[in-house]
Amino acid sequence: MSKLLNEKKPIYEQIRDWLADQIIDETLVEHDKVPSTNEIVTYFKVNHITVSKGVTELVEEGVLYKKRGVGMFVSEDARGKLLEKRREGFVEEYLKPMLEEAGKLDLSKSDIQKMIDMNRSEK
Repeated sequence: MSKLLNEKKPIYEQIRDWLADQIIDETLVEHDKVPSTNEIVTYFKVNHITVSKGVTELVEEGVLYKKRGVGMFVSEDARGKLLEKRREGFVEEYLKPMLEEAGKLDLSKSDIQKMIDMNRSEK
């Protein structure tokens, strides 16, 4: 498991997210063949069932599709589906907790915007 670093998140989710990230950043695009389960097992040195679970979730979400005997491929509008899901998660996972903490710190919208602007300009 050398390449997966987040011990707080189940490995199959990390594998799902790794594949999803490649679609979001357009390393993989519509109809591209994705690495086989065996290739992913070898790459991450994890159990085959673990990899299958992560890949199966992407199939169930309509992000990947199977061609029997050929492999797994990126579905049409996979990136759009993933971005929509991530944006929804962003609000719950990051934005709401940030705003709650900002309220505790008595930060105004202007204060928050200044912090965002300062951090964006550093990149």
